[in-house]
Amino acid sequence: MSIKGFHIVFVTVSTLLCLFLALWAFVLAPDVSTMSTIAGVIGILGTLGMPIYGVCFWRKISKIHI
Repeated sequence: MSIKGFHIVFVTVSTLLCLFLALWAFVLAPDVSTMSTIAGVIGILGTLGMPIYGVCFWRKISKIHI
């Protein structure tokens, strides 16, 4: 697997883990606390930010043909 392929797989898995973190914090957490809310917000930010990073990486790597 090339570095480009590995990177895309890593970004995809990271996005899914951030989504699970947000889901856990807001839906599945046994009790609502400040820490679970912070974890949920971080999960949402990661879920939104990782695909943006992945697209930027894809565009950059496509320009240099690696």
